[in-house]
Amino acid sequence: MSVGYAFLKEKMGLASFDPACPALIKPTTRLERNAEYLAVPPRMAPKSDNPIEHLLFALKHEAIDLALLMEAMRKISGNDVLSEVQRTPSGQYARTLGFLWEEAHGKRLEGASAATGAVVDIFDTARYVTLPDAPPMPFWRVRWNGLGTTGWCATVARTPLIREAMASDIPGQVRAYAESLTGAVRERALSFAYLSETRSSFAIENEVPSEQRQAAFVALLHAAHRENPLTEAYLTDLQQATISNVLDRAVGFRAEQNHLANSLPGAAGVTYIPPPPHAVDGLMSEMMSFANVMPKVIDPIVAGAISSFGFVFIHPFMDGNGRLSRFLIHHALCQSGALNSGLILPISVAMKKHENEYLEALKAFSVPARERWNVTWLDGDNFDFEYRGSDRYEMYRYWDATHAVEFTYRMAQQALAVELRTNVEYLERYDYVSRKINEVVDVRGSDLAVLVRGALENKGAVSKRRREQYGVRVEPKVFDMIEDLATHALKRDPDELSHEADDDVPEG
Repeated sequence: MSVGYAFLKEKMGLASFDPACPALIKPTTRLERNAEYLAVPPRMAPKSDNPIEHLLFALKHEAIDLALLMEAMRKISGNDVLSEVQRTPSGQYARTLGFLWEEAHGKRLEGASAATGAVVDIFDTARYVTLPDAPPMPFWRVRWNGLGTTGWCATVARTPLIREAMASDIPGQVRAYAESLTGAVRERALSFAYLSETRSSFAIENEVPSEQRQAAFVALLHAAHRENPLTEAYLTDLQQATISNVLDRAVGFRAEQNHLANSLPGAAGVTYIPPPPHAVDGLMSEMMSFANVMPKVIDPIVAGAISSFGFVFIHPFMDGNGRLSRFLIHHALCQSGALNSGLILPISVAMKKHENEYLEALKAFSVPARERWNVTWLDGDNFDFEYRGSDRYEMYRYWDATHAVEFTYRMAQQALAVELRTNVEYLERYDYVSRKINEVVDVRGSDLAVLVRGALENKGAVSKRRREQYGVRVEPKVFDMIEDLATHALKRDPDELSHEADDDVPEG
């Protein structure tokens, strides 16, 4: 038998996602949580079917599930909440009920008196990432310390991965690493990172950008360092800059329903449906407010992950949402001041290499969201979309961002530990091979650049095609020298190459 959230969802017909860990009455002597459910001893279970009892149980013993809580609150009588508040006016959970009921209904709970007792947090700071120094709500003596407002809020559990990542200060590591590089190498490494980030962000969408679009997106990434609060106009400008087809360029947030689909025909191929167009403006207003404030208040990677995934779940444009969602991670890092002086964390490069993990992080929300829509295929690309969720769209307002934040942290760590360092190591090897060749023979600079890059990317070998292409200007022995030097450079620690004596180097 279910209790708490699971009971409320079933008995009240709530449309929100199923509880991740439903509470079930089991023959146990204490609460026991496993991967599938929370085992509840009969003596601790609510004694009746009164929703108030199950709400109190959930608040006390289960994880915060705002979507279920807020949807349930809108279906509960104010008199029922008032009775509990009057019964235990200083009770932590009764006060939380009173506060959430008022927020769900947008009005005062008639008959309620000002609460007593110490101020309590809605979110347990030991269990969740929370808003620091949140002001108390004097009437209910509670503190709303969620990541967002009571109209749009993400929940992030303090998992071991998130705790460790927050303590590691990844942006600080990026700054320290950049400062350890010489000026010339640093500048080239960052240019390389901007270019790689751009190409990878397009590649995730299975696109190869033209030189013009590539340059435009690099410019957007640089512009993230300027003070640019998110607005509909600003995001629309960004969308227009990333889209090549003028017919797909937006003039504002979308006014029609869109969807994502795979290769399957008909309704079976529809994989995700964002909120209907009439809900977009309100949701985006909340999301933009979060993105404009939170990066300077909480860990910017947490803020960036919530902004990025929250944006793509709303899908405010008909095209270009994926690229803009990843841009918002950079926007958060830059607006927070965590990455200054043009620094960048090439996170899309890491995401491209871990696309399956990226997809799984998105599917944690998109799969259950898809189940709240009935899709009928009409003809061609025409569908009828029937929303079967709550009319307040709680599932789009309140969502568990834990998986999204964990994934973003993993990609940030990968971007620092592998992508940035790999770029620098590549440049050091490139400089080494080019310098050694130039000490021996004079080769046209543009030719040498192509040949050295090709050899380093081809495990030290100069391809047959390149030998034929450049054979009229480059002596055969030079090709062999490039191969020998590139192979040698790939085997050595790049830091050692700049100090290597000439007689230590193999000659072609």
